Amino acid sequence: MSRTDFKMDDDDLQVDLTNCDKEQIHLLGHVQSYGCLISTSSDMMISHMSQNCADLLGLDPDASVGQRLSELLNAGTIHDLRSKLQISTSAAGVSRLFGYDVLRNGTLFDVSIHSTGETFIFEFEPKIAQRNRDDLALVQPLIARVARKDTVLAAAQEAATAMQVLSGFDRVMVYRFAEDGSGEVIAERLARDMEPFLGLRYPASDIPKQARALYKRSILRLIADVDGAVSPIVPQKNPNGERLDLSLSVTRAVSPIHLEYLRNMGVAASMSVSILKDGELWGLFACHHRSGNYVDYERRTAIELFAQFFSYELSSKVEAEIREEERDARALHDRLMVRLSAGGDLINSFEVIADELTQIVSCDGVAVFSEGRYTARGAAPTAEEFKRLARFLNTAPTGKIFQTHQLSSVYPAGDAMADRVAGLMAVPISRTPRDYIVFFRREIVKSVKWAGNPNKPVDVGPNGVRLTPRKSFDAWSEMVRETSATWSESELRAAEALRISLIEIVLKLTDEASADRKAAAEKQELLVAELNHRVRNILNLIQGLISQSKSERATIESYTKVLDGRIQSMARAHDQLTRQAWSPSALRDLIEVEVDAYLAGQKGRVTITGDAPLLAPEAFSTMALVIHELVTNSAKYGALTDQSGRLSIDLAIAEDGALLVTWREQGGPPVQAPTRRGFGSTIIDRTIPFELGGTVQTHFKLSGFEADLMIPSRFVTAGVLSENADDSAVGATGPTDGPILSGPVLVLEDNMVIAMDASDILTHLGATDVALTSTVDDALQVLDAGKITAAVLDVNLGSQTSLPAAQKLHDLGIPFVLATGYGDVDTILSQYPPSQVVKKPFTKETLTEQMRKAVASKD
Repeated sequence: MSRTDFKMDDDDLQVDLTNCDKEQIHLLGHVQSYGCLISTSSDMMISHMSQNCADLLGLDPDASVGQRLSELLNAGTIHDLRSKLQISTSAAGVSRLFGYDVLRNGTLFDVSIHSTGETFIFEFEPKIAQRNRDDLALVQPLIARVARKDTVLAAAQEAATAMQVLSGFDRVMVYRFAEDGSGEVIAERLARDMEPFLGLRYPASDIPKQARALYKRSILRLIADVDGAVSPIVPQKNPNGERLDLSLSVTRAVSPIHLEYLRNMGVAASMSVSILKDGELWGLFACHHRSGNYVDYERRTAIELFAQFFSYELSSKVEAEIREEERDARALHDRLMVRLSAGGDLINSFEVIADELTQIVSCDGVAVFSEGRYTARGAAPTAEEFKRLARFLNTAPTGKIFQTHQLSSVYPAGDAMADRVAGLMAVPISRTPRDYIVFFRREIVKSVKWAGNPNKPVDVGPNGVRLTPRKSFDAWSEMVRETSATWSESELRAAEALRISLIEIVLKLTDEASADRKAAAEKQELLVAELNHRVRNILNLIQGLISQSKSERATIESYTKVLDGRIQSMARAHDQLTRQAWSPSALRDLIEVEVDAYLAGQKGRVTITGDAPLLAPEAFSTMALVIHELVTNSAKYGALTDQSGRLSIDLAIAEDGALLVTWREQGGPPVQAPTRRGFGSTIIDRTIPFELGGTVQTHFKLSGFEADLMIPSRFVTAGVLSENADDSAVGATGPTDGPILSGPVLVLEDNMVIAMDASDILTHLGATDVALTSTVDDALQVLDAGKITAAVLDVNLGSQTSLPAAQKLHDLGIPFVLATGYGDVDTILSQYPPSQVVKKPFTKETLTEQMRKAVASKD
């Protein structure tokens, strides 16, 4: 198919912002080449087809338009499409089929189905590669990494990394919109040889109004190749003269103005994914590639799901930051009370409190006007300029914060200080006379780096009218003359908290010098303001308690810690069973490994007496969970919580072959029965009876917790006690803390989520940079570049092993650790150079221990 482009008439020489805002981008009448489109009426009569249906589906549009779709496709296909239509129309969205045999000839397609008005639209993308994959399974671990971040910016950076993992684009930016429609790149992940865009601002005109509206309806937009062929939709208009509405189309072609914009940036493929907050467009994931990059529909669906989950996480992070701002405001209140309540005033204390003020509100200058006196720091008016400004501020409503980002538009005399002040936020701190704390901001082009001129100038050359790349800031400077950055909602909330706090302080100081009647009136205002402030805090606290009480665990971190402990206990049991070739395994060993995690360097706290029972695999896994919960409870609430407590465990095989486990705790804090039954208690009390047919009795005695367990004889085999096993004391000395690595480190792992987890652990251990590779060739290239100081290698990389990389590391004398999910460690060590091995799933502790040994062996 030859490249089809949209032509611009000679009358279109005035290509400017107006063209972009008026362009009907949802009615362009073409689709991109990676898919084809068929639209029908509600009775499945074909009304439109893209010309490339002939190439992709073997259906001639000229001969097919006007026929029923059921006359061209198999009855089973029609049935499945109608079923998906039912879902999409009832949910007012898009339905999808992945790897679907549309033509019943073995050729697979990803299919998008939606309705617009009384029209049904079907889009078909050939399945380029069908392999065993689960794209949606990638979303949960990636969004979990985002959830662990504390701030919006940190979460955005992690999300950019995850989006690059999912999409494969060279550059992924998180782009946040401002109230005026402009935007800023707040996070970025890019290839090493690309110029960063982080921190750049883009004008509102870069994304026209109609494009923003479409981003709210259809959250993902792929441009696979800016120079790729497009296919026209025939006929272009229906009998009523209307074009087909492609608002929700996944193959919709692209505006020629936007394509030119991308070419001027050196972008060959792009993808935009909407970030919504409270139903509004908060920002975008903007993805750029230096060559064509088609992301198939199944993977794009996973990306959409990630973006939706990120929107939920974003709302949570924003609310958390609001709560943090309120705590900071309260802390500032307390500090100001201490510094000013001893008899000083705002003017004399200004140098002391100025730093505090600029920490809660971002500004270029700050000033205090109190009792007719004025002092300022940074970009601010002179004393004479402010006296005139104060008269203007006095006309604002009483007790309200006044803010503007265009001072000269409401205060004409502001032109005289436009070189220093373009916007201000005035916080009244008294009633009569009016005293203020005022924050000032410069003109925005003096404090923000913009990504060029937003007016999109036009050059007329041999190729006709074309948009040229932005090269100058001059036009933008004129457009925003005497305009500052807007004041955010969080800054207004902080200023309101400051107003209330300073009113409290000022009134307190005034009370000491005023008459009783005036003092009483002002005190009443203080009480009302303080009551309002505290009631808000109480309401926020109640709201937080309600929200946090929805689940058993108060925080994601505590939930994750408990869940991780349980998983690791099962993993340890699995490793022990694997070493025993899934034959009966020693319960003593299981108890010792579990207790070691809690008794680093404290031998003698736990004793194990009695027999050496072996448990069948089906009972061993069950006991792993039970022992884990018993040890965890003892370490958190029982005998192992302090230095004086002791735990004794007796293992006795009865005459009938049953195993009797006697658990006794002494010397710890007083024991109380739990007031509610959690999941851990349920595991202890019910797992053995339910899964093994045994019995469990627990006693919460004041002297210490006791438990008596019985495992039926069919799961029990008598083992042989090793030397010194009887009355053995359990204890372990854990590795010391502190960095053990330096310089860049290599990770060779074909699972990106596991690789990212390893990267985090190695960074904590002191690595300055972590090179993530998924193939042996990539790893060898990194090693050839030099400077690698340590490595973690996955043994099995799917179609290959990491043995060549391990051999090169050994030859170079670089310490490395092998990571594997296989249980037969001895076989692995026999094939590889001498190395340390960590079992999957590894934790920070297990990987740290093996890396420490690897480094020590090289030293």
